[in-house]
Amino acid sequence: MKNLYDVAVIGGGPCGLASVVEAKIAGIDKVLLLEKGTNHSQTIRTFYKDNKRVDKEYKGHDSNTRGAVKFETASKEDVLNYFDTLLDTNGIEAVFNMEVEKVTKEGEIFHIHTSKGEYHAKNVIIAIGRMGKPNKPLYEIPRSLNPVVNFNLDKCGSGEKILVVGGGNSAVEYALTLSRNNTVTLSYRRDKFSRLNDINLKDVKTAEKYGKIILRMSTDVESIENEEGKPLVHFKDGREFVYDRIIYAIGGTTPVEFLKGSRVEMGEKNIPLVDENCQTNIKGLYIGGDLATRSGASIVFALNHANTIISHINDTLPA
Repeated sequence: MKNLYDVAVIGGGPCGLASVVEAKIAGIDKVLLLEKGTNHSQTIRTFYKDNKRVDKEYKGHDSNTRGAVKFETASKEDVLNYFDTLLDTNGIEAVFNMEVEKVTKEGEIFHIHTSKGEYHAKNVIIAIGRMGKPNKPLYEIPRSLNPVVNFNLDKCGSGEKILVVGGGNSAVEYALTLSRNNTVTLSYRRDKFSRLNDINLKDVKTAEKYGKIILRMSTDVESIENEEGKPLVHFKDGREFVYDRIIYAIGGTTPVEFLKGSRVEMGEKNIPLVDENCQTNIKGLYIGGDLATRSGASIVFALNHANTIISHINDTLPA
């Protein structure tokens, strides 16, 4: 085939970027990156406010990078600039605005089906992540409130009364960022935080102590309705509050249909099954990053997945 790649990577986040860079450094020449967004690192660009800190440490995970791509805690802008440099320096062939519909295998060749045609590769790495599709609450959100209901920090201004719903690192970081210029309440359905890194836990407790954030633990939203253009929030404990804006940070969902369409075997909670090399039940098809974990992954975790995968692929390619 004329356009047969040794490695094709689906997804331009940390795992995807590291995969194509590691492949090039390992001497694998025919490498392709496919990303449905307009640029790489869509999660960082979308969910991180300008100048927000991007942490290296995460939930006790190993923070040592094993491959050629390194990472240290830095601002959003510095991280994006670093990834830009990696792509430019290594001459990566990347196609953006390209959404992959499914991956099939015939013989030893993978067919990557996209909205604009097919690509072909000997090995495929799926590194699309969970956060490309944020979770939404089970209760109905009135369409009239769409302008003031967010799943990231886009369109947030200042001087607003904001409710942030969630108890993970993203929720806390959203609340901390917004509290600089807004009145922020953070609502979490559990009585204590169990998924925060040490820095965020300390910062949110300090913010509560000094009145920067109102914490409503053991609270759950039952429903919301429109009251004169603002969200009226009904909590399950009977309390009601009106806010200017609601931001949901309640995780992301595994793209189940895409994986099933590619015949990837799934385990509990629709987590794809992979071996120690991040290879699925289909030889040559790999999954890296938080999509292959039960509890989410740090950027370092994703970078190390890329190193593991490329090392295994490099061992299988003919000399």
